[in-house]
Amino acid sequence: MSINVAKMPKLGFGMMRLPEENGVIDIDHVCKMVDKYMKSGMNYFDTAYIYHGGKSEVAAREALVKRYPRDSFMLATKLPAWEMRSASDIPRIFNEQLERAGVDYFDFYLLHSIEEGNNYEAHEKYDSFKWCMDRKAEGKIKHFGFSFHGSPELLEQVLDKHPEVEFVQIQLNYLDRTNPVVRSQRLYEILRDRNIPIIIMEPVRGGMLAGFTPEIDAKLKKRQPNRSIASWALRFVASLPGVMTVLSGMSNEEQMDDNIATFTDFEPLADDEFAIINEVTEEVLKVPQIGCTGCKYCCDGCPMNISIPDVFRTINTLRRYPDDWRANNFYQSLVTSNGKASDCISCRQCESVCPQHLPISDLMKEAAAILDKDQ
Repeated sequence: MSINVAKMPKLGFGMMRLPEENGVIDIDHVCKMVDKYMKSGMNYFDTAYIYHGGKSEVAAREALVKRYPRDSFMLATKLPAWEMRSASDIPRIFNEQLERAGVDYFDFYLLHSIEEGNNYEAHEKYDSFKWCMDRKAEGKIKHFGFSFHGSPELLEQVLDKHPEVEFVQIQLNYLDRTNPVVRSQRLYEILRDRNIPIIIMEPVRGGMLAGFTPEIDAKLKKRQPNRSIASWALRFVASLPGVMTVLSGMSNEEQMDDNIATFTDFEPLADDEFAIINEVTEEVLKVPQIGCTGCKYCCDGCPMNISIPDVFRTINTLRRYPDDWRANNFYQSLVTSNGKASDCISCRQCESVCPQHLPISDLMKEAAAILDKDQ
């Protein structure tokens, strides 16, 4: 059964950044967001085994699966190579995911974060591709693909070896088109050349594209006074041919309302808007930013309990607004319950799981020199 791209909702509900209260997912809040999203006529939910420390799939069960007919929504989740030590771990993880989510099958199942190194090697070693295709034959998986954080060269290698893959999920946003690490424009071109449906993740770059300097924001608002800054990023990727669904990790109802408004009676970018996007990209890239998307993969294994994405958010704010006292106040509040940047012991565990391949240990030294200089 091939994917009918035309029938896929343009906006997917990413469940990696769900609202929390006291460190626990706020299920009542998630239920309200799910209701708004479903009422809009869209129905694609994306979770993963590791999101929210393993609680995102459970949240999907409580807020979605228990409350809506199974055939009214599509649920996607992912198989993490870094949790596998033998081939027997694949069925163990998969069955745990079915139980967590409270379903008998997944509409979309992905190998999580294919990239150079251990992730891809483990999936090949334990034959994850064949195992998933066997589950597809059984009806436990409706559509099979993978999310990708590697090089264009690896993408072509994987697709050559595994023509059975039905779709691929890549990071793409207007800032990353020319990023020498992500190289998302080339990834997009490879998938288009092969006519493989594309799911987009990180379209707003973890919130980085939701607001800029007043001057840049004004340029966007002049052309579209009634649209949010974030909507430009979403419309950019959703306007590209071959894009099946655009995922947005929504953390509150305000973001949900804005995204639904963007995709209701969707209006692709006009030629002059693409030109404005190019101008904005050039302006934004003049101020170097740490390319952290806030996925928090780095946090779970940090021995010093450093909230790494929040440290980077502070540094990015200070790079753009050196005199903003609120950034320092935010950091001082952060370290009352989390480790300081200067606590980093350079174990590099975080770097082994970072999808953006950031030199986190080195960046922590820079952050410590700025944020902990008076400590």
